[in-house]
Amino acid sequence: MTKTKAIPDALLKSRRLEPERLRTDCDPTLFPFTSTDEITAIEDGIIGQPRAVKAMEFGLSAKHPGFHIFITGPVGSGKTSFAVTKVKSVAQSSATPPDICFVNHFDQPDRPIVLLLAPGLGSELRRDMIELVKDLQTEIHKALESEEYEKSRTAYLRQVETKLTALFKEMEDMAQAEGFTLQKGQSGIFTVPLNEEGKGMSKEEFEALEDEQRQDISDREHKLESRLGESLRRSRTLQKEAAQQLKEIERETAEYASRDLMETVREKYKDYPKVLSYFDKVREEVMESVTESKEESSGEETIPASLMGLLKQQKRAISHRYEVNLFVENSSQIGAPVVVESNPTFTNLFGKVEYRSSFGSLATDFTMIKPGSLHQANGGYLIVQSLPLLTSPGAWEGLKRVLKTRELRIENLGEQMGLPSTATLKPEPVPIDVKLILIGSPRIYHLLYEADEDFRKFFKVRVDFDSAMERNESNIGKYAAFIRSVCQRENLLPFTAQAVGAVIDYSSRLVAHQRKLSTSFHDIKDIVVESALWAQNQGAEAVDEDHVEQAIEEKEFRVNRIEERLQEAMQEGTLLVDTEGSVVGQVNGLAVLGLSDHTFGKPSRITARVYLGREGVVNIEREIRMSGLSHSKGVLILSSFFSSRFAQDHPLSLSATLTFEQLYEGVDGDSASSTELYALLSAITGLPIRQEIAVTGSVNQRGEIQPIGGVNEKVEGFFRLCKARGLTGKQGVIIPVQNVPNLMLAKDIVEAVREDQFHIYAVRHVDEGIEILTGVIAGERGANGNYPAGTINYMVAERLRMMEEKWQAAAKPPRASRKTAATTQKSRTSGRTKL
Repeated sequence: MTKTKAIPDALLKSRRLEPERLRTDCDPTLFPFTSTDEITAIEDGIIGQPRAVKAMEFGLSAKHPGFHIFITGPVGSGKTSFAVTKVKSVAQSSATPPDICFVNHFDQPDRPIVLLLAPGLGSELRRDMIELVKDLQTEIHKALESEEYEKSRTAYLRQVETKLTALFKEMEDMAQAEGFTLQKGQSGIFTVPLNEEGKGMSKEEFEALEDEQRQDISDREHKLESRLGESLRRSRTLQKEAAQQLKEIERETAEYASRDLMETVREKYKDYPKVLSYFDKVREEVMESVTESKEESSGEETIPASLMGLLKQQKRAISHRYEVNLFVENSSQIGAPVVVESNPTFTNLFGKVEYRSSFGSLATDFTMIKPGSLHQANGGYLIVQSLPLLTSPGAWEGLKRVLKTRELRIENLGEQMGLPSTATLKPEPVPIDVKLILIGSPRIYHLLYEADEDFRKFFKVRVDFDSAMERNESNIGKYAAFIRSVCQRENLLPFTAQAVGAVIDYSSRLVAHQRKLSTSFHDIKDIVVESALWAQNQGAEAVDEDHVEQAIEEKEFRVNRIEERLQEAMQEGTLLVDTEGSVVGQVNGLAVLGLSDHTFGKPSRITARVYLGREGVVNIEREIRMSGLSHSKGVLILSSFFSSRFAQDHPLSLSATLTFEQLYEGVDGDSASSTELYALLSAITGLPIRQEIAVTGSVNQRGEIQPIGGVNEKVEGFFRLCKARGLTGKQGVIIPVQNVPNLMLAKDIVEAVREDQFHIYAVRHVDEGIEILTGVIAGERGANGNYPAGTINYMVAERLRMMEEKWQAAAKPPRASRKTAATTQKSRTSGRTKL
């Protein structure tokens, strides 16, 4: 047996990381204060997002249609507060949009008219209309009840009466000449034949006449009626003309009485032709309603008391006809409006028509049209969360329709969805000019971009928030100002410089990077508030570093129950994980388990078994479909690694199985591929692997170790297990060298490394890792293509060569068997030839 070459201690120690590289601690001396009370709170609400700020400024400056904004980024990064603050700063210098009013369309009451007026003029129009209608009714009433109007009306009626009297006298003379007299009845004028005495003949006298006499009277009556018909038509025409002339007199009187009132109000609104047209219709309607009310007032005394309520309601409805529905008022608005819609339902966005109960039925009018957030943000900015917008029925499609047409129709949701609906109002569309800002996750943005072709037409500006920012003096100073703003806003105790430094370190831990800070200010705010609460409970005057650390520990304690149960199971031996000794083909791998509110590392035993065959590396988890795609890919890379390194001169005769022992929840990711490779190398060579060392890191086909995620949780998970069993000074973890900047380990781990009780190894290649695990040099291929004797790679190559020879020998039949087989084949061939 070849003697192995041990790795020198100096080389092994050179791969250990110094304690200073395991985390970065903020130096409190960087801060020019001892307490946050001495600094100014941050004002703009955004830190370390230059890309997002620049994109937002461009999006707000682009006034062309389609340049709406979509803000993406991690939860808690301050997207909404940033959007509101930034938009308000721009909106203050923008023009204030006009007031929006709805008024009655007297010709088509179901289609109210929209009026746009200068800011503040809408409320004035509403007041002016109340006074105008009241004054018009008063003045017209006075004019129609005046002595001059009555004289003019009486004089004209006398003229008409004279003409009617003369016409009737003409008809009487005509009837007299034919032997008839005329009598007036409720249904008209009747002809009555005259008797011998020159008086009207009674019915008995007419029936007593001879048949010939009665026939003669009937014939003369028919002739007379035809002649009287022309006169009756002249009479009706005269009466109709009289009625029209009386109305014209009323109209002229009303117009003259309202002339000064109308001129005054028309002068005020002379720049709004649509308003002037509306005034003309109002005057006509008021004049007509005054005349009608004058005619109906005399009959009110005969209305039953049970119907008086209905009559009063009708009068109120008539008065509503002249009201102005001040739909959107911007009189107090400074600059453009900024509206944040937290519940973007269809009606909240696009407005609605309300109904009132009226005698057992539902009724509505133009005064019950209510605005939506799009109306309120018209001429300004609307900020909406994308997820509730997309999940609200009809809201997204309706919003796109508004962006296309640039006008908003107030409709019921059923009409939008093509469902049958009851008769309702159809208000005139409102012109819409609004800058829309949607806020959502990157996933929603990309889904909309790919699935909805209209989305990319309207939302051309993406404001992308980063999850991390540089940890430099400028951003650290802004972090301190942010902590000051939280303390000021929440009325918390001030933070010392040491406490601020602890929050900075916690921020770096959140993003797992020594040179980065988290932009999840929601999480930072939570830890600031919790730290202040612990300090307050202990009666401190300020929040110190210990309070921040206590808040972090307590927060973790509230959610780490599952982690503790798994740690207990490993300590008790229920989950098999060794932390001492050496075993062939067995390695401690490190995985990360992520719950909804807690992520932690979990050590797992990975084993490999090798035997003769040509099946290659078999992943047991993949065979039973417990392996994800990334993990399966990592296992396939192992086969490529062995083939490229050890199968250049002869075939690779290798069958091996890999598995995660006691795995019940499935596995994914390629961070265990290097661990599995170490297990295979150990199983092939028979070299035992140190169980006090756990491994993480993926590997490529060239054997290079690649970085992984969750390095802090993985290291801490194995450290806690070793600490619970007792630190021996030999335990440690192997990580990829690329993950060193990601280390923000707990302080007790750093202290254990400083005391030489625990070790963190950083490797670049699988050869470096296997040397640490076995204590044997891996070896490099020489000029002759062979590895030095006693090295791991030499032992692997030799073992694989021997396995290939055994496979070939097992597959090759004995010599006697070969002769028998040849004879049999010849006889079979001869037999066939004979046939």
